[in-house]
Amino acid sequence: MLVEIDKNSGFCFGVVYAIEMAEDFLDENGSLYCLGDIVHNDKEVNRLQAKGLQIIDHEQLKELHDATVLIRAHGEPPETYRIAMENNLELVDASCPVVLKLQNRVRNAYDEDRQIVILGKKGHAEVNGLIGQTQQDAIVITTEEDVEKLELDKPISLFSQTTKSTQLLYRIKERFEEKGVDFKFNDTICRQVSNREPELRKFSERHDVIVFVSGKKSSNGKALYGTCKEVNPHSYFISSKEELDQSWFAGMNSVGICGATSTPMWLMEEIAGAIGEVAVV
Repeated sequence: MLVEIDKNSGFCFGVVYAIEMAEDFLDENGSLYCLGDIVHNDKEVNRLQAKGLQIIDHEQLKELHDATVLIRAHGEPPETYRIAMENNLELVDASCPVVLKLQNRVRNAYDEDRQIVILGKKGHAEVNGLIGQTQQDAIVITTEEDVEKLELDKPISLFSQTTKSTQLLYRIKERFEEKGVDFKFNDTICRQVSNREPELRKFSERHDVIVFVSGKKSSNGKALYGTCKEVNPHSYFISSKEELDQSWFAGMNSVGICGATSTPMWLMEEIAGAIGEVAVV
């Protein structure tokens, strides 16, 4: 049976940059605090914790003094930087350039007294960073139906979390346009992410079975898995090789392995090896 790993899957450049910065610091110093999971993949987080990475939350950050803290690719709101200055914290800032540009655009639109609407996952680190640019005044929506619930009494500027579905964003854009309100649209989805949708469609069509590898916390993973499932009903979402099921491969000739922007290549390679063992049992 043919087992192929999608060459376009794996970490996006923002995650690669953050992990490289963490590893470089750990190699020199042996330990480093990280504000939140460096990536939404438990396997990769565990690997880096074994090297000395210590995950803290925002409440722990407030109590931390005279230390070094990594800001992950998702970015942070202004409040985090204020706390860092007050607590004499040195920041290793690995915020993704695409996210930083988005934060700046949101802040500028808010300064123009526009109502900021963000397509994103409520509570997601990137979304929290965006809301922070608006003094917590931004509205977060997750579906097309949410548009109908909004009170549209101010000019609207629509933005998106960088890893959301392009198709969903444009359907929401059409909803706003139908209302005839003062509306500005901003396509802020990362192109490295959006390009994966059409690529995954082709990849999913090529194989009898698709094994999609992602952490369960990954918004991007859920969206891209949905793309695979839409094209190939024999698509399965797993986070580790232990979740593989031998019955998925019975009578199948080819398996495609792919993953989210937060899925390490080493994990997909590990699962490819495990599939080879499972499929022949």
